[in-house]
Amino acid sequence: MKILILGGDGYLGWPTAMHLSENGHEVACADNYLRRTVCLNEDVSPLFPTPSLPERAARWKSVSGNDVKVFIGDLTQWDFVSEVFGGFKPDAIVHYAEQPSAPYSMLSRRAASQTLNNNLNTTANCVFAVREFCPKAHIVKLGTMGEYGTPDIDIEEGWLNVEHKGRTQRFLYPRQAGSLYHTTKVMDTDMLWFYVRTWGLAVTDLMQGPVYGATTPESGDDERLMPFFNYDELFGTVLNRFVVQAVADIPLTVYGSGGQIRGYLNIIDTLKCVRLALENPASPGELRIFNQLTETFSVKQLARMVQEAGAGMGLNVRIENIVNPRKEAEEHYYNPTYTGLKDLGLEPTLLTGEILQSMMALALRHKGNIRRETIFRGVKWA
Repeated sequence: MKILILGGDGYLGWPTAMHLSENGHEVACADNYLRRTVCLNEDVSPLFPTPSLPERAARWKSVSGNDVKVFIGDLTQWDFVSEVFGGFKPDAIVHYAEQPSAPYSMLSRRAASQTLNNNLNTTANCVFAVREFCPKAHIVKLGTMGEYGTPDIDIEEGWLNVEHKGRTQRFLYPRQAGSLYHTTKVMDTDMLWFYVRTWGLAVTDLMQGPVYGATTPESGDDERLMPFFNYDELFGTVLNRFVVQAVADIPLTVYGSGGQIRGYLNIIDTLKCVRLALENPASPGELRIFNQLTETFSVKQLARMVQEAGAGMGLNVRIENIVNPRKEAEEHYYNPTYTGLKDLGLEPTLLTGEILQSMMALALRHKGNIRRETIFRGVKWA
């Protein structure tokens, strides 16, 4: 297929581009470097330098022989969107092009406004572009398990059959987002569901849990091909942060009691899930939703696993419970269904001590780059 990746420079976008091109697809990436710009403006930086998107595409071509076409521009601007979609004419679109940080979305009015503008207008432009340039294309959008919140019932895969006064109807599963970022993802889903019903689009919405890791089969140990690896409070996912804190001898910052349970997956499995969704597309007029995770942990469980793995490498990893800056339930029921992608053939890469130690080894190579002051700045929800 001809696959267009929106947000192709990001933590997930670039590894997905390599993975899909290695599996025989023609791939193009579009990005405006929003994540890089925000990191620069907020004075946070990745663990190791990340080449530009054209540089990475050139490096990937040299080691694999695979081409990845690159478009640099702003997907909230229709002129650029029409240039990309009209020129490439994709069979499928992978939509990652959103401001991905809950803490950043809660940082200030300016950050909130930027999150709303970027995330909603990019999704809308994607829909309009599919309608105009490639109406049969399949949209695969990265959602988030954070859309659901922490309900006191099992979390189904996107839909819930409701019986009320003797009648039954299927509805989108009730959602109660935990940040402005997560709220924009709820709005994405609602927008896509509207246009699926109105224009008959084919859409798969992947409700993904927090991702960890930096190495994929395509990158190997070549750090020039690895993703943009943040470890700071704004953009670093929890396990990536903990690994860097362990290496830097900074106590693991567990928010509150640490009883918050979420569904996690290795970055390798993100790539597999997206490819499986693309190669087994939704039907026209269908909004298909998969919960994209492979196992669940509480934050305190993750901290203890990092502590144990660090001890195996001679690291004295400490854990510190701090006042929770977020508005969230710290002890709660959490039982999500996640069978859809396994039914398509996903074989999960489960979290092990060996995987954690490989992540720590990468962080140790760049220990001199770790900026302690960026790991916890105390962005408060209220």
